[in-house]
Amino acid sequence: MTKERDDQNPTNDGLSIEEQKKKAAAEAKAKALELAKQRKAEKEAANPEPASEPELTKEELKKKAAAEAKAKALELAKQRKAEKEAANSEPASEPELTKEELKKKAAAEAKAKALELAKQRMAEKEAANSEPASEPELTKEELKKKAAAEAKAKALELAKQRMAEKEADAASTPDSSLEETDDLAKQKALAAAKAKAAAAAKAKAAAAAKAKMLRDAGESDTTETAEAGEDEKAKAAAKAKAAAAAKAKAAAAAKAKALRDAGGGEAAETAGAGDDEKAKAIAAAKAKAAAAAKARAAANAKNAAEEPAEPEKPSPNQPFLDTYVKVIKEQLGPHVLEDAYINKLSKDVPTLVAKPESYYKIADLLKHNEALHFDYLSEMHGTDFETHFEVYNHFYSYENRQSVALKVKIDRNSATTHSITPLWEGANWPERETYDLLGIIFEGHPNLTRIMMPDDWVGHPLRKDYEPHDVEV
Repeated sequence: MTKERDDQNPTNDGLSIEEQKKKAAAEAKAKALELAKQRKAEKEAANPEPASEPELTKEELKKKAAAEAKAKALELAKQRKAEKEAANSEPASEPELTKEELKKKAAAEAKAKALELAKQRMAEKEAANSEPASEPELTKEELKKKAAAEAKAKALELAKQRMAEKEADAASTPDSSLEETDDLAKQKALAAAKAKAAAAAKAKAAAAAKAKMLRDAGESDTTETAEAGEDEKAKAAAKAKAAAAAKAKAAAAAKAKALRDAGGGEAAETAGAGDDEKAKAIAAAKAKAAAAAKARAAANAKNAAEEPAEPEKPSPNQPFLDTYVKVIKEQLGPHVLEDAYINKLSKDVPTLVAKPESYYKIADLLKHNEALHFDYLSEMHGTDFETHFEVYNHFYSYENRQSVALKVKIDRNSATTHSITPLWEGANWPERETYDLLGIIFEGHPNLTRIMMPDDWVGHPLRKDYEPHDVEV
């Protein structure tokens, strides 16, 4: 095989691959130079312009420019064909190229084709713009047509360039690349179709919304006009009525004045007698209404006494209260509680009233007894009932999901009880607040000082007998 190639190209004897490539490139360059000279000679022969050529009309100039552009395009086509033949005229004895060399070669050819197309576009653009200076100015419509034709030509040229690049890429890639390119083109076409359909739907929706808005605007204008008319009528009627009332009132006043002026003392006495009669009638009506109300109240009381009272339903928390009382009496004795009841005014909470000396013991039992285990203090405050003070605590058991209230009544003169802060840390500040505002002393508190008022404040502001030390306060 190698011997046959050497026989066909005897001039390549002894040359390396690089030297053969350089030789082929030099020959292609010489051919391209020769073709360029040939094109230049043909162009000079095709464009011999006589010096005495008469001025051409507008139509003749257009035809001439079109012919020149056609000739240039033909020349460029010939040039591309010649260069293609020169590029393909490689020595038969050149060895087969590797995959990388083939890729580089295909890329170089594609680049050369793209450059050639760019030159062709430039030449055609120059040919299209090479119009005689004496050409008359075009109208607006003609300029629009001309611009449209140029844009169309550019688009066509661009399409040709893309087609050429696509062919060059296809030549340098396997068949799978062509399939991928076709798929990509199909996807682009499909996306363009979808976008077009979406735009059409959007335009249709906008048109429908605009039409609806116009209809609504028309209806609302009509409604507003009708309502405005009705409002104006109502205002006019009200004004007329007010004017009539004012007129009648003025007439009555004038008539009364005339009677007073004419009748003198007799009229005054008559008017006074009339006022007395009115007052008597009003008093009689009031007395009658009071008697009727008294009779109704008596009848209601009689009926209530005759009807038997409905038995009060027991509270659902009564069993819990009974359990608390039972545990306290078993552990601390039967006399430690002053009272125990269900507070209907506070969500039926079981309420225990401790004796002052048993207050701390009951609180300690409520927290540490396994059956009770009230481990959370949710509220604590003091109240002045004028006859005595009262401290109120509300406890909650997270284990049993139950609540209980513990009260203790304190003498106003001594105003002393035991602190439950050692049992519930949350009682610290509430007990300080109760001391600050009511003056109740909590024995065993770790820091019983004022918490709201200044330390030098005189008295306790929430006592019912409190008198401000500073009269300006």
